[in-house]
Amino acid sequence: MELLSQMKSGEKPYQCLECGKSFSRMGKLHQHHSIHTGEKPYKCMECGKSFNNSRSYTTHQRAHTGKKPYKCMECGKSFSQSSALNLHHRTHTGEKPYKCMECGKCFCTSSALNSHHRRHTGEKPYKCMECGKCFCTSSALNSHHTTHAGEKPYKCMKCGKCFRKSSTLNSHHKTHTGEKPYKCMECGKCFSHRIGLSSHQKTHTGVKPYKCMECGKCFSHSGSLNFHHSTHTGEKPYKCMECGKSFSDSGTYTKHYRTHTGEKPYKCLECGKSFSQRVVLRSHQRTHTGEKPYKCVECGRSFSDYGSYAKHQIIHTGEKPYKCKECGKSFNRSGHLRRHQKIHSDE
Repeated sequence: MELLSQMKSGEKPYQCLECGKSFSRMGKLHQHHSIHTGEKPYKCMECGKSFNNSRSYTTHQRAHTGKKPYKCMECGKSFSQSSALNLHHRTHTGEKPYKCMECGKCFCTSSALNSHHRRHTGEKPYKCMECGKCFCTSSALNSHHTTHAGEKPYKCMKCGKCFRKSSTLNSHHKTHTGEKPYKCMECGKCFSHRIGLSSHQKTHTGVKPYKCMECGKCFSHSGSLNFHHSTHTGEKPYKCMECGKSFSDSGTYTKHYRTHTGEKPYKCLECGKSFSQRVVLRSHQRTHTGEKPYKCVECGRSFSDYGSYAKHQIIHTGEKPYKCKECGKSFNRSGHLRRHQKIHSDE
């Protein structure tokens, strides 16, 4: 009765002596201690991954078994976690109760808001013990860890392709099913992933909430900001085992690796042509539809792909981001820089 009374009153009498955080139950405090000690007693026999609590271990097991006991009554989609189902419900209701006081952006979850806040502050509290690289979120750190281990425990039953994260496997499944449940209310375009819809919506608003603390440049996507940071640090932690070339982000590394394997997992359902990158497939599909969603606010010209739109923007800004290391000359196109560099190689 005393414990129930404490839970109802919100009282948290059990305090962690390491960081001062308080809990309503002793069991929660013991579970929290493992964050400080690094203890992970629950080990998966399938892939060897370890967890600090039984709940996380049980949830992880569903990634191997494919069990999804939580079903959405709206659309019939099933999930391996109740929290994932609750989050999914908001795609039907459109609810985003957590608002950023810096830029006004709203989020479905408090954790997503907390992660977003770090984009403004530049805080990166999660550090890799292997290479010292720091991250804004624990999930980003966990994803990074697999680049050291080379571990890809999540396998697609359709094509046999393996992935480092269960979320990436779930996203990959949609390339087989063609499912696109996320629709833009502005133009009617549909997307297979929520992040794809969120990214697309910025083409309508023009908002660029992610600012580089080094040079002040602003970006519409956090991924673009992270990629831009590497231009200041020069860091390239992703190394190709085939040719030794290094890359600043995992996405570019994956695209590069397909030049060795010849893999083209993205197929156009209209003509059957296959592509090594999803973005190239989407661009190709517009040759069938004639769609040009990227419009320049300066001159009104429209483009079928973001790459062409971004290159066009440089005409208006006068920016020359591609600099020659040999002589310091700058260019507004990467192709112009490559052509220029041949002058030095010929010499």
